[in-house]
Amino acid sequence: MKVVYVNDVVYGYATEDPSANGGAERYGWLLMRALANAGWSVTVGVYVLREKEVQIIDGVRFIGIRRRAHFLLDWYWLLDSERPDLCFWQNADHLWGPMVEIARWLGVQTAWSTMHDLDVQPRKALMRRPNWWFLHQWGLRRSNIIFLQHSGQRDFLPAAWHSKTFVLPGIVSLPGTVIPHSQRNGTVAWVAVIRPPKRPDILLGIARRLPMIRFIVCGAPSPGFWWAGKEKDLERIMTQLQSLPNVDYRGHVAPAQVLKVIGESNLLLSTSDGEGFPSVFLEAWAAGTPVVSLQIDPDYKIRNGGLGMVTGTVEGSSDAVITLMASDELRYDMGIRARQHVEEIHSPASAVRAFEDAVKSVHTDQKLPVV
Repeated sequence: MKVVYVNDVVYGYATEDPSANGGAERYGWLLMRALANAGWSVTVGVYVLREKEVQIIDGVRFIGIRRRAHFLLDWYWLLDSERPDLCFWQNADHLWGPMVEIARWLGVQTAWSTMHDLDVQPRKALMRRPNWWFLHQWGLRRSNIIFLQHSGQRDFLPAAWHSKTFVLPGIVSLPGTVIPHSQRNGTVAWVAVIRPPKRPDILLGIARRLPMIRFIVCGAPSPGFWWAGKEKDLERIMTQLQSLPNVDYRGHVAPAQVLKVIGESNLLLSTSDGEGFPSVFLEAWAAGTPVVSLQIDPDYKIRNGGLGMVTGTVEGSSDAVITLMASDELRYDMGIRARQHVEEIHSPASAVRAFEDAVKSVHTDQKLPVV
């Protein structure tokens, strides 16, 4: 079976470009590679190659697309020339509506994947043209498959769509070795693109409360529409990140180095007030690093699995950091459970199985080919 996707940053991750960033794009690469390794024919269209130029990386076929007058023309060209069984897309986008109609006209089935809780709430979705939310909603309505990051996202969708929704687990590779907590460097890692939903202001508040704790911050600012009218807020946050004595601000960090930071740190701190299922959580758990999260706990995995602490308040997060930093044994126990969890639920094989099960589940009603 053949699947097609379009994403330049996926190519960046595939080629180990140190400038590549974005949890959705990283997941897109891991999923496409896993599908290819499982025997799927996988093609990813990219603009960074010349038109029709092909590179194959870990079984994934990248093909160059020429920019035409509009992306929808590029999309049509790719689907028409590749004739896949299924096309795949991530994140909320007003173009998803017309993209689905083009695919349907060409006889291509459609699978869309959420990467944030707001992606399944079209009126609130974080996308380039928020006023055109109805086109994204139309795309979801007409999609053959909707992939969710956790079961709670299903509640935001109409009941009539629930039969075509499937939880697709994130993917993470387990490092061969894990640094014992007694030998960690005594730091707390914070990893995210710096923009309002990640709440870097809360990170700063916690860092001020805990001057005895060293924080390592990996992530560059993302101005654009995220900070429209808030440029001074961004400037103030960046100044403080670079001036607080207990904050080691490193800006954009290459993906391999991010994993190193997480694996050497005692804890990962999340201050986000909105996510889906953060890939950085999986990376932390794979490294045996517990997560202290202010709000985010998809399907209550942290609370129920003992993979860290969910606090609800700045004060609670500060207290949790102090408690966990003081006990190597407690962090070790959480880290063991975290490693076991991702090994069982978030392996490439688990994601491929969930992907294929979704395709088979809709096969009867929508005549999708069976893998």
